[in-house]
Amino acid sequence: MGIYEKATAVTAVGAGMYDAYISEQWTVGVKPQGGYLLGIVARAAADMVGDSHPHLQAISSSFLQAPDVGPATVQVDVLRAGRGASQLRATLLQNDKPCVDSLLVQGVLDDADAWWTAATPPDIPDESDCDLMPRSAPGAGFDVPMMDMVEQRFDPKGMGFTRGEPGHAGTIGGWIRLADGAAWDPMSLLIPLDPTPPISFDMGLAGWAPTMQLSAYIRRLPAPGPVRVFTKSLDIGNDRMDETTYAWDSKGRLVGQATQLTGVRTP
Repeated sequence: MGIYEKATAVTAVGAGMYDAYISEQWTVGVKPQGGYLLGIVARAAADMVGDSHPHLQAISSSFLQAPDVGPATVQVDVLRAGRGASQLRATLLQNDKPCVDSLLVQGVLDDADAWWTAATPPDIPDESDCDLMPRSAPGAGFDVPMMDMVEQRFDPKGMGFTRGEPGHAGTIGGWIRLADGAAWDPMSLLIPLDPTPPISFDMGLAGWAPTMQLSAYIRRLPAPGPVRVFTKSLDIGNDRMDETTYAWDSKGRLVGQATQLTGVRTP
């Protein structure tokens, strides 16, 4: 069992309820990363529908409050079980308080190329020429333990903030692998689709950017190897920031995309 699969494991306890444990290894500062939390939710939903619709295809989530490391539960309700897909609602709770509320689509994915696509992979330097994201970025003011779980190498043009020289371009691109060498799958892709670091770092805005709402689509089963990611923001203001992230597999095919609204502290 890989590090991600182990950290998102759930145990059915009856009536659509699942026990889970939020790991301290997947935190940003002291709080769990949003994509990791969605992996726990998606794991419970997949178990609920079983082999008929094994793959996550879409998830749209509201983050109501940030849970702590420790025990949690997931309540799953099947809204519709169709032939091609199942639609579910799943809520992550801690101490009986809802933390993440999600709507999911489960179906069957394959590794076929797109019938049509306008999603062209960005021009990013080779993985070996990109900068490794440190566990503690200068100026951030907190540690990021999940950097021990993933290997993130980013285009040096977007990593100026690690040298105290943010680029102010509003984009970051690079390559991401799971640290234990495990292959990406529809659930684990939620990790790179919730960008760490956030675009706000490139804008010189240090500090945590908590996710408020995130919607992600998983397009196909990824090929082995790293995923190439590209994140951009269109507008930052009123203490809010949008982020849109795309992920391509090692064959250059779009495997996932996500859009989110986060909190951000602007001057």
